[in-house]
Amino acid sequence: MNCRFCNNPLTHEFIDLINAPPSNSFLTKEQLNKPEVFYPLKLFVCDKCFLVQIEEYKKSGEIFNHDYVYFSSFSTTWLDHARKYVDIITDRLQLDDRSNIIEIASNDGYLLQYFLKKQIPCLGIEPSANTAQAAREKGIDTLEEFFGTGLAEKLSQKGKKADLIIGNNVIAHVPDINDFVKGLKIALKSGGVITMEFPHLMRLIEQNQFDTIYHEHFSYLSFHTVRWIFSEHGLVLFDVEELTTHGGSLRIYARHDDDDSKPVMPKVAALVEKETARGMLKLDYYLDFQQKAGKVKYALLSFLMEQKKAGKKVAAYGAAAKGNTLLNYCGVKKDLIEFVVDASPHKQGKFLPGSHIPVVKEDEISKLKPDYILILPWNIKDEIMEQLSYMRKWGGKFVTAVPNLKTV
Repeated sequence: MNCRFCNNPLTHEFIDLINAPPSNSFLTKEQLNKPEVFYPLKLFVCDKCFLVQIEEYKKSGEIFNHDYVYFSSFSTTWLDHARKYVDIITDRLQLDDRSNIIEIASNDGYLLQYFLKKQIPCLGIEPSANTAQAAREKGIDTLEEFFGTGLAEKLSQKGKKADLIIGNNVIAHVPDINDFVKGLKIALKSGGVITMEFPHLMRLIEQNQFDTIYHEHFSYLSFHTVRWIFSEHGLVLFDVEELTTHGGSLRIYARHDDDDSKPVMPKVAALVEKETARGMLKLDYYLDFQQKAGKVKYALLSFLMEQKKAGKKVAAYGAAAKGNTLLNYCGVKKDLIEFVVDASPHKQGKFLPGSHIPVVKEDEISKLKPDYILILPWNIKDEIMEQLSYMRKWGGKFVTAVPNLKTV
């Protein structure tokens, strides 16, 4: 395997989470009796550009299909984040009804709906049929396609270049990262801006967020690496923000390299210096992550077995992809966790891939009265704990496993 960015041969293993099914491949009851396909979940780090990456074991077209179950609008925290971004960027770029906005991986219209309310023209690009349809039902014009140079050229030829291109949690999902970034340049107006959000590799490593690794995430990015990738395709990162979302993300701002109207802000150099000081430009930084993940695995298994022996009841909340990575790596099955609750009706009535734990509605919590709820999407744990605060009535407690096992 060669690096998907610089084509350098990959020889250094970052982490091996053994084999797992794709994290969003939920099962129906009928499918439980059929063979389930598991793929290697092994990552490598490039010793030239330091891109952490996985091979495309399962094609992106098979992952982001009509059965894709992740709908962005079921998290109030994420909706609030999207609304605030729209307000900020509208003011910063002075967007109005003459502007043209494109969002790549627009999902169910969770973000573009706020531009629509401001009467700012926007277009969503979303390959998953069910989420694209949900966006259209909100009145958002949505193309059901994957983004790359081919689609960018079509949009350009039709005079649909963008003043603003948005991509939240998408750049990690593209197997051909060079084609994707090249497409961004083609689709951007001469004075336009690109903003991209993605989990920061520095936070993943230092906060032991190994559960954010799954097959639909092909790349794991530092600021150093993403800046290099954009530069290779004629784009300059002129600003950056460190965000709290998804356990610690970056929001980058890019422009054409010949657009001198947007000077490079001091925060760019500051983040480069921070990553360098942390050691992210040295291979050693990436080579002890396996042991950190192992500590979480053994702690969680010990906790669940102790509760089982004591006759305690444990359920989980949030049928998130990160939860499936955690449960499958740890080898947890439905004998240790009774069920997982999720707010999305697209997941309810199905079963988690690999572990086969049933996904149910929230009212099952009041029926079972579990002693513990394991919060799988720890990035929104405050939202979940407030929502389930009624568990305190029977002495129920909350547990998170990442970055280390903690009972609240």
